[in-house]
Amino acid sequence: MSKGASLNFKQHDLTSYLKSGSTHFSGMHAVTLRNIEACQNLSKIVRTSMGPNGMNKIVVNHLEKLFISKDTATIMKELEVIHPAAKIIVLATQAQEQEAGDGTNFVCCFTGELLAQSETLIRMGLHIPDILLGYKKAGAKALQVLETLGVKEVSDIRNLDEVTKSIGATIGSKVLGMEDFLAPLIAEACISVCPKTASRFNIDNIRTAKIPGGSVYDSKVLKGFAFVRDSEGSIKHVKNCKVAVYTCNIDQTSTETKNSVVIRSSEELLNYNLSEEKAMEEEIKAIADSGVKVIVSQGGFGEMALHFIEQHGMMAIKCPSKFQVQRLCQAIGARMLVKLVPPTPDDMGTASAVDITEIGDKKVALFQQAEDVDVSGIATIIIRGATANVMDEVERAVDDGVNAFKSLAKDARLLAGAGAVEVALYNELSKYADETPGLEQYAIRKFAEAFLVVPRTLAESAGLDSSIAISNLTAAHAEGKTTWGIDISDISGLDAKENNIFDLLSTKYWGVKLCTDAAINILSVDQIIMARPAGGPKMKNPNGNQHWDEQGEGL
Repeated sequence: MSKGASLNFKQHDLTSYLKSGSTHFSGMHAVTLRNIEACQNLSKIVRTSMGPNGMNKIVVNHLEKLFISKDTATIMKELEVIHPAAKIIVLATQAQEQEAGDGTNFVCCFTGELLAQSETLIRMGLHIPDILLGYKKAGAKALQVLETLGVKEVSDIRNLDEVTKSIGATIGSKVLGMEDFLAPLIAEACISVCPKTASRFNIDNIRTAKIPGGSVYDSKVLKGFAFVRDSEGSIKHVKNCKVAVYTCNIDQTSTETKNSVVIRSSEELLNYNLSEEKAMEEEIKAIADSGVKVIVSQGGFGEMALHFIEQHGMMAIKCPSKFQVQRLCQAIGARMLVKLVPPTPDDMGTASAVDITEIGDKKVALFQQAEDVDVSGIATIIIRGATANVMDEVERAVDDGVNAFKSLAKDARLLAGAGAVEVALYNELSKYADETPGLEQYAIRKFAEAFLVVPRTLAESAGLDSSIAISNLTAAHAEGKTTWGIDISDISGLDAKENNIFDLLSTKYWGVKLCTDAAINILSVDQIIMARPAGGPKMKNPNGNQHWDEQGEGL
């Protein structure tokens, strides 16, 4: 190297070390504040759906299927969020749905509010590590306080009146005005299949069948299994019967290899047909002699087989869905048979009645059990409604009610609803912030203020002045009325406990825990590095060529 020569290292951007098409963002304004903005925009979408007066959303997915719902889990599932930070909130709502089955709206709105409060602290000059430390302390304290705020405990999970009062508010938040009808219906269905060890309750044991027509108030509960299907023959009603379930076709058996039969005369042809008929008749007769009165097949019924089934006075029902066949076997205590053989006593199921009834314009097969028979592990809720969208929303309300019963079976403690528990948490965390030294006290105070998003949203959705409603609420709590909450018809509020408006402690516990974790994860991000998406050329963006992070609009 010649004298005086110097080394000249050219500085490169991070993307120069990555594959072509990769993108990189870093810095407070490019990452942290834009992540917060994106998450706030996502939470605003579902915030107006909170509470009994919440509004519905119309979502059309990529398959052009229409959804009209206020259920946050459904909305988040169909939105297909692609923003990496907003996706963390979607994952938190999915975790809440899996853990508690309800409270997804609270998770989305509270996480968005936590991030909005953190933005205020950032612009004030507080460092993110101080905010994270304060949020961690506040989240741990909130979970401790939550354990002490229980106002009631369900003493008997099999008491219809107690369960109805406990899950009424959960159902009313989805279908306002129908909770007085649906809550006893769901409670009855859950109690009928609740095992001796209540904590082992399985939500899959509650089935729903949607039949258009009538009104929601025509819905009913069946102890047993029901599916939309007509019988194959003329027999429509059988009582106190044994049921055989087959997964094969009820028809003449065919060999696995191809064979040729040489028939030289008309007598040989007649004898060949008679031998097939005789073999089929013997198989059906053997099934009938075992005591079976109803045959259910996942496959089809041949004409000859159906003829002999009718001769022996048996009902034939086709159930093409393997999933429904499995549920049916669980409901009646039967075993699935893969060959057309006479069932043993252990293979057969029992039913007090098997009826083909007409509900609306649909034929429905009902497998019912007597009240004193403990064979059925399944109850079916028949949902009626004028439109498919109405029935879908009622089905989501039923799902929330069943999940609430499952949570009650594990933890029977209840909290005061209508925003009362959030105001109580706000008061307790505000006191905790005053006692905490250091900069994290500001983050704890903002964490406490984030809880007020629930009563504020409930008041706004009811058309009330939110500032006055929250002032009345905090004043009532200062007087010792810790169960005082938002009244959607009166700005002065109401006693949530006396009006049977409850939140499940386990649902709220998981909600606070997941919100805290999600907010901390999002605030901890200081860089976003994205590889080029795999696959071929992208579809043309109908909104132009804007990137998801431009102006914080794309979600």
